[in-house]
Amino acid sequence: MAVDELQAIIQRCQILEEADFKGEDFNLFLVAGQKCLEDGYAAQLLEVIQNEKNKVIIKNMGWNLISPLVRCIFMYKQGDDKREYCLRILDQLAQLCNPKELFLGLLEQIEQTSGEQVCETIMLLLQPLQTVLLKLQNKKAYSVGLSLAMIMNQLTPLPVPYTKQQIQEDKLGLCQCCNAVVDFAKPFVNEVVKNMEESSEYNDMELKEELIKFCMKSLKYPLLTAQLEELDGIEEHPFRHFATEIIGILWNIRELIPLVFVHHKSKSPPWEDEEFADIEQKNSADSLACLSYLMFVQHFGVECFPVVFSPSYLLLCNMRHIEVLLKRTEESVLSKGIDLFESCLLRMEDNSLLHHYLEYRDFINVPQDLVKIMTLCPMENMRKKSLNILQLFIDKFDTEGKYTLFRCLLKTSNHAGVEGYIIKNIKDQIHLALTMEYDNIWFTGHHLISLLDLVLSLPEGAETDLLQNSDRIMASLNLLRYLVIKDCESDNQTGVWTTLGKIEQNFLKPLRVGLNMSKAHYEAEIKNKKENRKEAHSSKTVCSLTVSGEKMPAMTTGMQLQVLHSALFTFDLIESVLARVEELIEVKTKAVMDENS
Repeated sequence: MAVDELQAIIQRCQILEEADFKGEDFNLFLVAGQKCLEDGYAAQLLEVIQNEKNKVIIKNMGWNLISPLVRCIFMYKQGDDKREYCLRILDQLAQLCNPKELFLGLLEQIEQTSGEQVCETIMLLLQPLQTVLLKLQNKKAYSVGLSLAMIMNQLTPLPVPYTKQQIQEDKLGLCQCCNAVVDFAKPFVNEVVKNMEESSEYNDMELKEELIKFCMKSLKYPLLTAQLEELDGIEEHPFRHFATEIIGILWNIRELIPLVFVHHKSKSPPWEDEEFADIEQKNSADSLACLSYLMFVQHFGVECFPVVFSPSYLLLCNMRHIEVLLKRTEESVLSKGIDLFESCLLRMEDNSLLHHYLEYRDFINVPQDLVKIMTLCPMENMRKKSLNILQLFIDKFDTEGKYTLFRCLLKTSNHAGVEGYIIKNIKDQIHLALTMEYDNIWFTGHHLISLLDLVLSLPEGAETDLLQNSDRIMASLNLLRYLVIKDCESDNQTGVWTTLGKIEQNFLKPLRVGLNMSKAHYEAEIKNKKENRKEAHSSKTVCSLTVSGEKMPAMTTGMQLQVLHSALFTFDLIESVLARVEELIEVKTKAVMDENS
C-alpha cells in the first residue's frame, strides 16, 4: 500500500540527521508520495506532512511533490474532497519547505505548463510562490524579477480576448490571470514604497527595477493589443482594471511621470549583440506608446498628471509614440495610434502649432504614416479616420507650417488622390490669403510661385498616365481656374500672371498633348474590342485588359468596354476644365491688352 511505503521511508529518514539525507532518500520519498496522490490517499499524505516529527524531512524533500501534486489537482473537479486535500498540501509545502528549493520547483512547474492550462497553473501557484518569495532573504529582487518574467513569458503567446463576448467568456482565463498577477506583485510594491518613504535616499533599486520591467512587459502584453474602451454589460472591464493597477504601481514607485516624458534607462548593462539591443528598444517603445495611450486617451492616472504642460509640448512628447503605433498593422494597435494623435491635436487651437516643430523628424514621419494608412489600409474606418486626422494636423499649424507640410507631402505621398487633397488645401489657404486683411506671404507672391511649380506640372510631361493621375490633375486645374478668376492681372497678388508662360509650357501644353494621345489610344481600343466581339459572335468571351499599367482581372468584352468608356469620360472631364481655364486666360489677357492699347 502506498501509505505504508511512505511511512516506512519517513521512519527511516526520521532517525537520520539532515546532512545525512541521500539522493536515494529523495527519490524514494518522491515515488511514494506521488503514488499516494495518484491512488487517492491525499488525506493521509497531508497528515504525514503536518506531523511535527516530519518537519525536517518535509523541509528538505517536500518540494519534489509539486509536479505530481499539480497534476492531481487538475485531475479532480472543483469541490472534490481529494482536490481540497491537495490544495491544503500545497499550502503546507509553501509554509514548510526550504524556500530556495521550493521556489525553483514552482518556477519549473510554471515553465513546463502550456496550452489551455497556462493560466490555470499560474493562478494555482501564485499564492505559494508569493509566500516563498516573501521568505527569501538573499537575491529577493532577482527572484521576484525572475518569477514575473517567467509568468509573463508564459502568458504572452496566448491570444488576447478582444470582443465583448471573448472578454466575458475569458476562455483561457487570461483576463482573470493578469489581475491575479498584479495582486501577486503588490507586497513587493508595498516593500519598495515603504523603503522609499523611510529613506529619502533610497538606493536599493533592484526590486524597483524588476517591478518597472514587469509593468513595461504588461503594457506591451496584453494592454497594447487589448480592447480598452468601456463596454456595455461588463461592469468591471478586466483589462481596464489591469491597466489601472499597472498605472498605480508606476505611480506608487514614482516612475509614472518620468516614463511618460523621459525614456527610462535601465541600469542593466547594454547588450553586446545589436540584434538583442534592437529587440529590447522596440519592446520598450511599444510599452511607452501604450502608456501614453492609457494616460492621454483613456485618462488612466490623469489625477496624478501635472497640469503645467502646453498642448504643443504634449504633442511633441507623444509624436514618437504615435509613430510607433501607426507603423503597426493590427487594428487594435493602429486605432490606439490614431486615437492618441487625435487626442493630442484636439487639445490645441487651430493655427497655434509653430512651423519650427517640423524640424523634428517625427512631425514629418507621422503624416507620411497617415498617408500610408489612408491609401493602403484594408479597413475603411481606419482610412477615413486617418484622412480626418491629417486634416486636423494641417489645421493646427501656423501659415508657414502649413506651407512646409504641403511641400513635403506633395513630394513624398506618391499617390494622386492624396496629392489632389493637398492641392485642394493649398487652394483653401490661397483663398484665405486673398480675402483676409492681414498679409500672408506664404500663399501669395514668390513663395506661392515656388509651390505652384510643384502643383502645376506633370510628372512625366505629355507621357504622364493621365488616368492614374486624374485626381491630382483635376485639383491642379481647379486651383489654376480659381487663381485666374480671383486674382486680377493688375493686382497679381498670387504672382500667377507673372509665371503664366511657365505654367503653359510645363503644364497646360503637355496636358493638352497627353489628352489627345490618351483619347486616341482609348478610342482605338474601343473600336478594336467592338470588332473582336463581332468576330467572336459573343460578348461573353473572357479576356484581359491593362489599365494604367496594371493588369485588370479577367473580364468579358462587354465589361472591358465599360472600363474603356469610363476612362474616356474622365478624359472628357479633364478636357472640359482645361478648355475653361484656357478660355479664362485668353479673355483676361485680351482684356488687359485692350486696356493698354
